[in-house]
Parts: sequence; structure tokens; C-alpha cells
Amino acid sequence: MTVLLVAHGTRNPHGVALIGDLAAVMRDRLAERVTVSFVDVLGPNPSEALAGQGPDPVTVVPAFLGRGYHVRRDLPEYLGRRGLPPTRVTDSLGPSGEVVAALADRLHRAGRRAGDAVVLAAAGSSDPTAHRDVESVAAALALVLGAPVEVAFAAPSAKAPQYPAVSDAVARLRRRHARVSVASHLLAPGLFQTRLEHSGADVVAAPLGLHPLIVERACALARNTALVAG
Repeated sequence: MTVLLVAHGTRNPHGVALIGDLAAVMRDRLAERVTVSFVDVLGPNPSEALAGQGPDPVTVVPAFLGRGYHVRRDLPEYLGRRGLPPTRVTDSLGPSGEVVAALADRLHRAGRRAGDAVVLAAAGSSDPTAHRDVESVAAALALVLGAPVEVAFAAPSAKAPQYPAVSDAVARLRRRHARVSVASHLLAPGLFQTRLEHSGADVVAAPLGLHPLIVERACALARNTALVAG
């Protein structure tokens, strides 16, 4: 089995390195070849990465925390180009129980206290499917924490005015709560994580990154492909 891990892409070298590290951990766990591609910002894109894979089927794992535009539109377009090997595309990393549990653990380790107001900080999207996914994660996280969880975006969209900027959500919650904690619904460090850290919250959790549950989810997806395409 050959696995292609597909991420968004970032100019932040730490974010790029994290995706490479996730691929390396998957390679060790699966004892299979695992390569990396990106749908935006930098290359190789999925078409370019697949072009050098040979004729055998490739398992494609979308390293995204929701099923927004990049997963539903960009990725199929890349995979459907002529001359590429057949692909088996898995579900994305999230929404999933592993993501929710990892979010709760990251918050706990960052110092969240009972009674803190909680913001689930996602990257931001105008895609309705992405909105439904992040709302489902927020609802599940609220059950785990036993506290309400509000969704906010690191990069707010005018097409989704219901989701404020993280700093605005923190400021508003601060008027009613002594402390505010932010759960990072991000995979890797970069500009968006920096915005969370500068949001004024008392606690900001780390990105999900190489949390053991995220690694477990990625490897399980690779072993059990859910969709055959191409």
C-alpha cells in the first residue's frame, strides 16, 4: 500500500514540518510508503505527487479537520486528472471522536479550569459543510467538558457572520466569565495559531498536531479506506 497524506499547505516552516512528521509517524506505524502533498500555498499538489507513484492504487488521506471546500472540491479535481494512478480516498481526520478527545486533552494540558468559558477556534470557512462539521465538534466537546462551547474563527468570513473572530469571542465572553479558554481546532502551528495566542484568552491549547489520537485516526483511515474513486 502507498499512502498520500494531503494537507492544506502553509508558508510557516513549522507547519510544513509537522505534516512531514505526521507522515513519518504513519510510515513507521503502517510499515508502508507515505508521501505528502498540499492543495494550496506550496507543492507538490496531489496531481504532481501522484504522477510519480507508479500504476498501483494509492490510498489518499485528507489531513483536514473538516470536510470543507478543499476536501469536497479541490481534492477530487486533483485526483481526477488524466494519467494518474487509481486512488482510494479516506474520510478526513475530522470531525471524529478522536479529534474531540484530543481537543479536550489539549485543553486540560494547557490549564483549562472548570467554569472557564470555552471557545472552539477553527481556521475559518464560508463552506456550509465545514460549518456543520465544526458545530458538531463543538457540541461533542461541550458534552465531554460539561460546559458550553462557542465556535469562532481565526480568519472570519463575511459569508459566515455568525462566527466571530476569536479575539472578539474572547472579549465578549470575558464580560460574563472570569476566565476564557480557547481550544485550537487547528492541525499545525502558523499564523492562525498565533492569532489564537494573541486573542486575550487565559488559556490557549496547542494545535492538535501529533497528538496520539490524531496519529491513531490517520493510521486507521489509511488501513480502512472508505471511498473508492478514480
